[in-house]
Amino acid sequence: MTYDVAIVGGGPAGASAATFTARAGLQTVLIDADTGMTRRAMVNNHLGFPDGVPGPELVENGKLQAAKAGAEIVAGKVVELNKRGDEDFVLRTEDGKSFEAKQVILTIGANAELARVAGITTKPATEPHIKEVVDVDREGHTSMPGVWAAGTAAGVSVHTIITSGDGARVAVNLISATKGERHVDHDILPRPAPVAVN
Repeated sequence: MTYDVAIVGGGPAGASAATFTARAGLQTVLIDADTGMTRRAMVNNHLGFPDGVPGPELVENGKLQAAKAGAEIVAGKVVELNKRGDEDFVLRTEDGKSFEAKQVILTIGANAELARVAGITTKPATEPHIKEVVDVDREGHTSMPGVWAAGTAAGVSVHTIITSGDGARVAVNLISATKGERHVDHDILPRPAPVAVN
């Protein structure tokens, strides 16, 4: 099976991107090694959680939301990313599984090694404690056509509210490019039922 989109990394950026691509009808697989920094955080500045939220809970809820949207969630560490011919990508995990996808979004957090090994251009990071990030343009494209990057891996702030927003932004750009028109995902509240008058 060839997925429309493979997302590597299941933290806030990855789960957010997967939620958008799946809701847009793109066959999406989210591959997560479960080693992201959010797993070790107590998050007190993520909008919508006035009492804060434990990082593991935020990560799990993000993956649940992506799954509810239709994304397939797979546990595994991607160790190889290769272009196959002119079209698809093959991703291989540490345990020997392989996944094929037409496009890839890297949301690999603080470790850009996968991108570098795949031949994707990286650059020094500007965020504290982050050494290297994937070099992206303003849309989220990397130096390898068909591969995008978002979140901390793409050089944005490590704060979860920002990485989740960046994952959504890059996903919307990918969806828009794929469908040939600007994508908007916005639902409205249902109208209240009319009240019967006696």
